[in-house]
Amino acid sequence: MLKKSLTLLFLSILLVSCWKNKSPEDLIRLKDQFKSQVSTFEKRKETANNKVSKGLESLSALKSALEDTKNEDKEFARVYGDWEKVNRRVENLNKEYEDLKTKASNLFDAMETQTNSLSDETSKKTLLGAIEKARTKYNGTLANTSKAIDKLRLLHGDAVEVVKALEVAAALNSFDNINDQMKSIEGRVDGIMQELNVAVVESKKLYEKKITELGAE
Repeated sequence: MLKKSLTLLFLSILLVSCWKNKSPEDLIRLKDQFKSQVSTFEKRKETANNKVSKGLESLSALKSALEDTKNEDKEFARVYGDWEKVNRRVENLNKEYEDLKTKASNLFDAMETQTNSLSDETSKKTLLGAIEKARTKYNGTLANTSKAIDKLRLLHGDAVEVVKALEVAAALNSFDNINDQMKSIEGRVDGIMQELNVAVVESKKLYEKKITELGAE
């Protein structure tokens, strides 16, 4: 029993020594950077969502204005400007996504480096397996996030097309086809935002549970 206790104590000291030699504060710093980036991405997503919603309201208002007054010039300029703002928000969201991807990769790399410094082969193998499993799952989430952002960009492009088509529809006094296009755009927004929200949820789970558990091993 005493021999087993001494062995465990020795392994504990050895693991602590390896941890210190590999600057654990670097891992803590990277964890904090990742957590901060998750928060930033979430805020960008909400901002983009609000801008898209506002843009859709503008489209509806523009259509009503065209049907009622046919005084489209000023209203067209305003709505088109709103959708240019949406485009900028989507581009900003994409930038934050790229930063999120980079910081996640840095964090996983740091965990692997620190784990590889361990002397205990059993612990090393277990941790490396867990890290790889978490990395693979999260990379899948990031890939889906990228697809959702691409969908959002296409949604913006489709909305701009509707704005252009509305001018012709106003001249012809025929809005039936425009109605279908607008419904299609409106129907896609919630789904896209839900896809992006998955990335936020999975990122938080990764930080709060998986990463914390791995870092504490």
